[in-house]
Amino acid sequence: MTRALLVVDVQNDFCEGGSLAVAGGADVAAAISEHVRAHAADYAHVVATRDHHVDPGGHFAEEPDYLETWPAHCVVGTDGVELHPRLERRPIEAVFDKGEYAAAYSGFEGRSDGVPLADWLRAHGVDAVDVVGIATDHCVRATALDAVGEGFAARVLLPLTAGVSEATTDAALDQLRTAGVELEGQVHRAA
Repeated sequence: MTRALLVVDVQNDFCEGGSLAVAGGADVAAAISEHVRAHAADYAHVVATRDHHVDPGGHFAEEPDYLETWPAHCVVGTDGVELHPRLERRPIEAVFDKGEYAAAYSGFEGRSDGVPLADWLRAHGVDAVDVVGIATDHCVRATALDAVGEGFAARVLLPLTAGVSEATTDAALDQLRTAGVELEGQVHRAA
């Protein structure tokens, strides 16, 4: 198997101090960097995804429901859209931006230089992916489900993810198991 690491949405706005912060996000960024250093030989490729909003319409709301509408986050031209500084950039070969003009949760909705993520992975001979990042119960979940849907063997490395809430994270883990996504370890839970 040729395996890639998909680093999902480890961005400033999703880490402490950001507009839509997930507890433990910065620690997850650092842990992913350490994982890549320790396991570089396990991956043929390392790529990242970013929420990259220009005008995502109803995705943003003044009074968000935190299910389908959210506070403004990862807006192009702001510091919040950038990858977190504790995430080592050197190993990342490509960044796939998603959600410019609509909500986008899955990294498979993203493009790098116009190329969709699934096409890029296939062009590089990848048939298995490890998914890590933020948030376990939203974009990590959607990316792993789409990976399986696209025919990739998918594994989520739970210690390298951070979830928004315990209830939605537990529901996401059940959904991932049912879909055939391999789950490894325990999800990062803020103390």
